[in-house]
Amino acid sequence: MSTPEKGQVMTANRLRDGEVVFLTRAGIWSEKIDDAVLALEPQAAAALEERAQQDVKATAVTGTYLFDAERIDGKIRALHFRERIRTLGPTVRTDLGKQSQGTAGAFAAVEE
Repeated sequence: MSTPEKGQVMTANRLRDGEVVFLTRAGIWSEKIDDAVLALEPQAAAALEERAQQDVKATAVTGTYLFDAERIDGKIRALHFRERIRTLGPTVRTDLGKQSQGTAGAFAAVEE
């Protein structure tokens, strides 16, 4: 396992369907956390906030915010439990959402 790179990821909810999305390096929103850009410096985080606000004004997303994350072996892992749950989808049944589709990211919400 390589040394983790720590930074911040921009997340939001897509307005057309409420899906949790993450801002990518290309400036588009992806449902997959591993597609997200990891801002390693404050200036990069500020640029993500500015880009996200453009999409809020364009009514593409709502509820944008940055959260702490790390990149391990090319995969993104949220450092806080709340965001780990958001990447996984519903917590009541594992046969729904991203968990059942296998698109929830590489890391579980709770480390065993």
